[in-house]
Amino acid sequence: MTAAVFAFYAFAVVTVAAGLMVTLSRNPVHSVLWLILAFLSTSGLFVLLGAEFVAMLLVIVYVGAVAVLFLFVVMMLDIDFAALRGELAGYLPLGLLIGVVLLMQIAIGIGVWQVAPDAEALRDAVTPTEVENTRALGMLIYDRYFLLFQLSGLILLVAMIGAILLTLRHRKDIKRQNVLQQMWRDPAKAMELKDVKPGQGL
Repeated sequence: MTAAVFAFYAFAVVTVAAGLMVTLSRNPVHSVLWLILAFLSTSGLFVLLGAEFVAMLLVIVYVGAVAVLFLFVVMMLDIDFAALRGELAGYLPLGLLIGVVLLMQIAIGIGVWQVAPDAEALRDAVTPTEVENTRALGMLIYDRYFLLFQLSGLILLVAMIGAILLTLRHRKDIKRQNVLQQMWRDPAKAMELKDVKPGQGL
């Protein structure tokens, strides 16, 4: 057994075990820590596949941002997890049924899996040869598929603007700042001088 094969099996076993512990852990903080371990071992699998950029992206984005955000949210919120578990126990039969159906679908998909004879050649033909993974990915995104990449960014921008507009609510009972009114105000009308006589008020 070579070192690469041993590393693959080690990362695969750790990934599956960490994924199981995410769902089986009673403490939610421990679940998030197991999730971080699953992300790290998955990034190791990506390194073995030669996808170093995706592996580093997984570590930076998911471990460095998403999982840490989950950890802070779980630690900051005062949630009664015992009561939640009591409510979830009623949905256990339905959850088991859905899990069995999903496992059957996965088994059917794996059972009829057939590898095309030219699949490996087609995968190798996509990326440029004799360049590292990150540079090859950059050449594909910003050269061959530049227009599609920009269009996907535009679609995400439109979706973000739509989500903001759909959730925006104007409340009339809140005093808001009117910048244009402040800029266009006439200083002569904004201030008035009063001649206050001694011993008298306004």
